[in-house]
Amino acid sequence: QVRLVESGGGLVQPGGSLRLSCTASGIIFSAYAMGWYRQAPGKQREWVAYITSGGSITYLVSVKGRFTISRDNAKNTVYLQMNSLKPEDTAVYSCNAAMARSSYWGQGTQVTVSS
Repeated sequence: QVRLVESGGGLVQPGGSLRLSCTASGIIFSAYAMGWYRQAPGKQREWVAYITSGGSITYLVSVKGRFTISRDNAKNTVYLQMNSLKPEDTAVYSCNAAMARSSYWGQGTQVTVSS
């Protein structure tokens, strides 16, 4: 059974930081591309950051320079370090594992940026 479990969300003031984690089980983690997505209330889900199995990284333009995605294959975990957070970053953040036609999602973790 495949499971992706996110953690690290919470309430933070504008300008603050959070680090999200997503730990996978039931897959050969190192073979999967991992992505972070977010969905704000009333909006469609959008892709935020992506890291391939080989370590290539891409970011949504609005988070580039503020967010950093990384992976630790020994721990089956992908991270999203979020700095300089803005109210518009408020959303449920979910991780995704993808390889060929396989795609798995976590349940999401809430990030709220508010003073």
